[in-house]
Amino acid sequence: MRRTRLYRDGMLEAKDFPAAQISDYLQQPGTVVWLDLCDPDPVDLEVLSEEFGLHPLAVEDAIQQHERPKLDRYQDHYFLTAYTVGLDPATGRLITSELAAFITPRALITVRKEPAFDIEGVVERWDGSADLAGHGVGFLLWGLLDFVVDGHFATVQQLDEAMEGLEDLLFDERPHGAEVQRRSFELRKSLVVLRRLVLPMREVVNSLLRRDLGLVDEAMGPYFQDVYDHVLRATEWTESLRDLVSTILETNLTIQGNRQNSIMKKVTSWAAIIAVPTAVTGFYGMNVPYPGFGQPTGVVTSTMLIVILSGGLYLLFKRLDWL
Repeated sequence: MRRTRLYRDGMLEAKDFPAAQISDYLQQPGTVVWLDLCDPDPVDLEVLSEEFGLHPLAVEDAIQQHERPKLDRYQDHYFLTAYTVGLDPATGRLITSELAAFITPRALITVRKEPAFDIEGVVERWDGSADLAGHGVGFLLWGLLDFVVDGHFATVQQLDEAMEGLEDLLFDERPHGAEVQRRSFELRKSLVVLRRLVLPMREVVNSLLRRDLGLVDEAMGPYFQDVYDHVLRATEWTESLRDLVSTILETNLTIQGNRQNSIMKKVTSWAAIIAVPTAVTGFYGMNVPYPGFGQPTGVVTSTMLIVILSGGLYLLFKRLDWL
């Protein structure tokens, strides 16, 4: 699966043309080319390496899975690794898609390691800001990173909303202890993965803002700065959510302990109330003479003792909020 685009002097001139024509286009002045590959085999990347003079280590990283988000600098090109992320609302599991990119002075080559990466979203970002196309590869790189980082920010927002749902379950009248605990661990695991993907992007975008690299011209600087601000906000939000999910877990355990103590108090209170008639009837059931033995007054006395003592204990425990 290959996609191509050709920009000449800031205008989209051609798209989805054969990749073999890229060399011819790059020989023409004022042209910038985008090539997208989805799950390419090593042979394709070897041809690409010979065509653009890509470093073997960069090509190897483009093939390997689960690379760390980074920006590597080589003699005449750069290599970028980034991830798009999404959240499954039903399970709380994080869905990730890895992307590698080779950045040359006049070409951007993206390598999607799985079809799940929404490259259409990147294309829409470019088409929505076509007036910036005159800035060449910097424009293409900005559209790619802006799409990726916005996805990070949206996922953090979804996680925040999921946390709010957990907070509502915590203080629900019906106990949801097991559900809250399971959901909390799922979200915590997703936050750990998200942090590993979001935190390095701060260094990536910050490196691109350096003037000595020459990737970002002065006009595109504010756009990359905006992406950097979004990265910082997503990073800070992720860190705060990690603390929040730990607090939710601790609060859930505390609430469960308090509910268990309340149940134990109720059980103890009812056991004490039930012990009173047991003791009175046991006393009056002895086969020895006692006041009222064999007399109707004995039944009345025992009944009154049961009612008065049991009622007194009930009122006492009610006052102590044990019942």
